Formats: sequence, structure tokens, C-alpha cells
Amino acid sequence: MKQLLWFTIASLGVLLVLTAQEFGPITVSKNAARPKLGIPDFRGAAEAQNFMGAFNQTLWDDVKGSGLYDMVAKTSYPTFVPQQPSDLQTPAPSARVAPGGGHLMNDWSSPPPQLDFLAFGYSAAQNGVFILSGWLYDVRPNVSNHQVIGKRYLGTVDEAGARKTAHEFAADIIAALGGKSTFGTHIYFASSRTGHKEIWAMDPDGKNERQITHYNSISDFPSVSPDGSKIAFTSWAKVTPGIFVFSVDPVRDLRYYNQNASVNETPSFTPDGKQIVYASSAGGRCCRIFIAGLDGRGFRPISSASVIEVEPKVNPKTGSEIVFVSGRSGPQQIYKMNMDGADVERLTPGNGEASNPSWHPDGQIIAFAWTQGFATGNFNVFTMDVASRQYVQLTHSEGRNENPSWAPDGVHLVFMSTRSGRKQIWSMLADGSQPQQLTTQGNNESPVWGK
Repeated sequence: MKQLLWFTIASLGVLLVLTAQEFGPITVSKNAARPKLGIPDFRGAAEAQNFMGAFNQTLWDDVKGSGLYDMVAKTSYPTFVPQQPSDLQTPAPSARVAPGGGHLMNDWSSPPPQLDFLAFGYSAAQNGVFILSGWLYDVRPNVSNHQVIGKRYLGTVDEAGARKTAHEFAADIIAALGGKSTFGTHIYFASSRTGHKEIWAMDPDGKNERQITHYNSISDFPSVSPDGSKIAFTSWAKVTPGIFVFSVDPVRDLRYYNQNASVNETPSFTPDGKQIVYASSAGGRCCRIFIAGLDGRGFRPISSASVIEVEPKVNPKTGSEIVFVSGRSGPQQIYKMNMDGADVERLTPGNGEASNPSWHPDGQIIAFAWTQGFATGNFNVFTMDVASRQYVQLTHSEGRNENPSWAPDGVHLVFMSTRSGRKQIWSMLADGSQPQQLTTQGNNESPVWGK
């Protein structure tokens, strides 16, 4: 974040509780007991089989990434894999099938797999349509109704169609425990892969990357409107850093008016999507926090300190308070204030440098980057309960980790990390587990996760 401040001038133990059926509250925690789920590889008939590799990987990754299930390794499964409910039998004295092979419900609920849930099904291609038949069964012996999900999913007969049906089936499996899938949401970020820093978008699993801006300049620090229909970002396309607002479908410049200033930057939307808060050097001081309409008109300052203040983010739940980065006490720290600029409080203790605040959807927790007193550059991702000021470190000794942004589900975070050697976009669960690299080309940073 310090890089942003000076460059523009020159130019938990978080517990996220989800309601679950029969299992009670599920907490996103490394040590939490989660229901055990098995997902054997699905097979496809005829042409559909060509795309089952992509299907199976997508289904597994989506469900595992939810953090709701303990995914049991496929190596412990019985040899026979059911494709439809009639392939499974409940144990009976007259059963002609030997136990342990996979034909009996108990084969899956007993050791070695010892599952609570089993997902199974098959696919076929008919009349140019990829058809998935998917089931989720509660295989525990004390359950009266084993079927949780039994549904068909349709897609195109190609890899994209197979991945689509996998995403949809995974979303239903996640919803069975009260969770919310990230399928259908988008991650926006800045990438220099073309030789210029532009705004890009991708799906939550890193697929379907696409370029949004083509300014052949520097565009950075995207923000997403609450409904996901617009993005705002900072760009040097007109020499000095200014704010741009685009619609995303279709991609179109909505013509934001930048007030007369050498710096207008780090925009973000208010929870109602009708205004934008940002940092500006208007009045000859860099930088104060301002608020304006979606077209840039009606701007007015909120903060008044004669120091650098940037990265304002409005509480998505209350709409009545802003967190931001300020140097008013020395090294940059995270502060909070009311929408009228009153009741300014410092949230971080004052040691090290803190930046990149991001509100959890519930408006009670923030994620941010912090050196916590270490050498400049050794940023890590933290979360903080705003009311209690208690914080938790999520990344440790794995390069530079910055720009955390909450997913709409409040369970995942996306962030920038140099742990693989270059600046790349990663995601993880809110306890720091299951880190996943999403980008590989060029340098990528400043991610934000929106609908």
C-alpha cells in the first residue's frame, strides 16, 4: 500500500458459522469436525466421456473449496462405484451382494471410507446437450431418508458445458449444509501480462480470464458495485491518476467526472451502489477522503486531516462508517470514522504499516495487510473483529501478501501473494487454509471479489 501512496504523489480467529442439516453449526476452522464426503469419479456415456476429466476436477475442487466437508481420498473407496440409486442397496439378511465391494450403503459408511455423504451420478450427451444426473446421499445407517439431492443438470457438449454442470451440482452439495457457492461470482484484478497494467476479470477458480480495459497505460485498484454490475478503478490513462467507472455486461465506460486534482484514486462503492468514496488531492493536499455520485458529480470531502488518507471502504451492512488508510499517527494504519468524518478511531495498534482494508459482508470483521512491525515489504494478511480489535494472522513467511478481499459468501478471501516468485492472485478460506493459486501469467495484483 505504501507503494501506492507515494507512487501516486510522484506520478480472526474468524469463525464463520453456517447452518447445517442434522450436523448443527459448521465452523470454518482448521480443527472443526466436518461431515465426511466422498465423490468418486463420474463416468460419461459416449461423447460425454471426453469431458469428464474437467468435470470431475471442477466438482471436487468446488466442494473441497467450500470448507464445509472433509473430503475423503478416492483411494479408500470401494471398487464398485454407483452411478444411480438402484446401484446402491441397504443391507438385508437376504442380500446376495458381498459386503465391502461398494454395492451396499454400508460399504461407504463403514471403514475404510467411513463417509457421511456420498455424491455419485453419470453423464450423457443427447441431441447436442450434456446431461448430468447427480445424487447426494446421506449414507449413515441411522438416517431414514438417504437421498438429499437427485437432479439433472444441462450444459453444452464441450468442456465449458461439463464444467458448468459440475459448478451447479457442487453448488447444490454446498447448499445442502447451508453453505453458499461462489459459482457465478467474479474476481477483478490488475494484470501486466500484456505489457501494460490493465483490469482483468476471471471466475473464482481462475478460469475464463478476460481483459476489461485496453488503455495501454496503468489501470489498478478495481472495486465492484454491490450488485456486481459496475466496476470502478484508478487509471493513469489520462496522465494523472483518475477514477473510471465501467459497466461489466456489456463492458462500457460510464464516463466518471474527475474533480480538478492531481490525484483521484482508490474508489469504492457505497452499499446502496449510488455513490463512490475515494481519495483526492483536491484543494492542494494529498490525500483526503471524498464522496461523490456515480458520475463524479456532487463531490465533497469527508476527512480533513492534512496527511495522506486513501483506500476508503464503507461498511456494507450499516453504510454508516468507513475504514480507510491514514498516516495521521505516523506510519500508515487502518482507521475508522463515521460517514460525516466524525468519531475517528485507529483500529490497528500503530506498529508496522497496515493497509488494504476490506469489510466482511456482515460488517463486523475486516481483512487487511500488515507488517506488524517487521521490515517494510513483509506484509501478511490479517483479519480483525472491529468491535473487540482482536486480530488473527492468516499468512506466514510466504513472500509478500496483500490486497485481501472478501468473497460474497464471507467464507473465502482473495489476495495477492509473491510466494510463487511473482505477484499472483490466490484465494483461501477465512482461516488461512486451502490456499489456491488462481493466476500464472505476468504479474497480477489488487484483486477484488464481487457478484
